[in-house]
Amino acid sequence: MAGYETLRYEERGGVAWITLDRPQVLHAFDTVMMHEVHRCWSELRANDDVNAVVLTAAGDRAFCTGVDRNAAAIGDADRPRDIGQQGATPLHFDDPGDWLPPKTAGRLWKPVIAAVNGMACAGAFYLLAEADIIIAAEHATFFDPHTTYGMASVFESMMLLQRVPIGEVLRVSLLGAHERMTARRAYEIGLVQEVVRLDDLADAAARVAEAIAAQPARAVQATVRAIWYAQELGYRQALDVGKTLVHLGSDDRDLAEGQALFASGGRIPWRAR
Repeated sequence: MAGYETLRYEERGGVAWITLDRPQVLHAFDTVMMHEVHRCWSELRANDDVNAVVLTAAGDRAFCTGVDRNAAAIGDADRPRDIGQQGATPLHFDDPGDWLPPKTAGRLWKPVIAAVNGMACAGAFYLLAEADIIIAAEHATFFDPHTTYGMASVFESMMLLQRVPIGEVLRVSLLGAHERMTARRAYEIGLVQEVVRLDDLADAAARVAEAIAAQPARAVQATVRAIWYAQELGYRQALDVGKTLVHLGSDDRDLAEGQALFASGGRIPWRAR
């Protein structure tokens, strides 16, 4: 998990910490970053030392501001390499969604906790829409400027709709750069699950990620997959798939340890939210 140019990576206590690291462009992604994020998701699938992931960005100005249209590594701003139409017909189209989302692109079912440390806009939703839990600093903002600059907001809006009500998606998408959603409003509509002071952001993300990572990996991953299946499938279809996931997510040793803990009267220290 080494050799990244645009990411910082470390592991602590069963948690992988991924930090977007292009502060000079507010963590906008170029081709290198897209490929590195995709590689990171893929490698985490096979890394049994990691049971949860925290995704954040360096500094306090921005989490991610979408595609870097000026990056040399991207190429022509009208048809950047790895983004847009490939070839003479429009039937071969590549999008950042082929590289960035942890589930669609990375097929990663380990929980991803996003710690949003500032501005998050446009292509940031490729990452945020498929995070499992989002924690935001008080000053974080969310918006999608596509329409303001003559571009349709398509994939970002579709993905965001999996997390928040349609009216909120329409407002974010159609008002473009004219309005930004605050962290508090994002919390009110369910996009964000916790809002904290910037100084407390890393600790809040660590608390959630470490608690998840301490639990049996199979049960956690099957739970994540079940919940996303329920988003993607019809209700009855999801329930049918759930019968399989119950078996896939249950390990006899984990069940025995859990039963022993319960029988001994052991209680997990908890906090109210």
